[in-house]
Amino acid sequence: MDLLYLCGFAFLAGLVDSVVGGGGLIQLPALLLFLPAPLAVSLPAVFGTNKMSSICGTSIAVVQYARRIPIPWRVVLPAAGTAFIFSFLGARAVTVLPKEFLKPLILVLLVGVAVWTYTRKDWGQLHAPKLSAAAGRAYAVLVGATIGFYDGFFGPGTGSFLIFAFIGLFGFDFLNASAGAKVVNFATNLAAILYFGATDNILYAYALPMGACNILGSLAGTRLAMLKGNRFVRGFFLCVVAAIIMRLGYDLVPGVRR
Repeated sequence: MDLLYLCGFAFLAGLVDSVVGGGGLIQLPALLLFLPAPLAVSLPAVFGTNKMSSICGTSIAVVQYARRIPIPWRVVLPAAGTAFIFSFLGARAVTVLPKEFLKPLILVLLVGVAVWTYTRKDWGQLHAPKLSAAAGRAYAVLVGATIGFYDGFFGPGTGSFLIFAFIGLFGFDFLNASAGAKVVNFATNLAAILYFGATDNILYAYALPMGACNILGSLAGTRLAMLKGNRFVRGFFLCVVAAIIMRLGYDLVPGVRR
């Protein structure tokens, strides 16, 4: 029965994540809640299982978007490659740097992202890349390094920051930004999978069936995003950013158990 619940949440996470990211907000708490207690106490195993399931849906989302949207690979691939490397570095930094100091900063940044997106109704509605090839690659490396390190070190809001960067810096619309974000997310997830797999921190008996359901959710989400278009993705984006803000705000309330 626990596995059935986890698969249901994996489907929902795949759907949400394929549109605007944020699937971890659904899947990680579900793993902590429904995994048998002896397994749930190992946080590396929980994170590894989450990443293994997530990468299944992310890979399908990349394929689905690539079939229907002309992804600007000259920008996206340098960002993804750099993010892969810096995600490893971020994961290593966890052992020497406290993550708690990041929460207030990230909360403020996400509030800024939400306010900016909400008040600019037409922002991200037109796909009009505005950088030269050389400038695009340079910014892509910078975005990949920054967000890749952040994803490996902390993580919440990675997809939202990627979409915001692709729209604000590169001139993408929401749909193309979401597609590009999935490619970069795949790279950071792959880096995490290699790390957790090498340290034997993936519960495959849970991760594989959850991954199959995550794929189904991802198929549903990408088709929904492409059918409904930019305005739908923008609205979904604002909802997910609001959920992340509430989650981080909850964690910062004094006396709350985490």
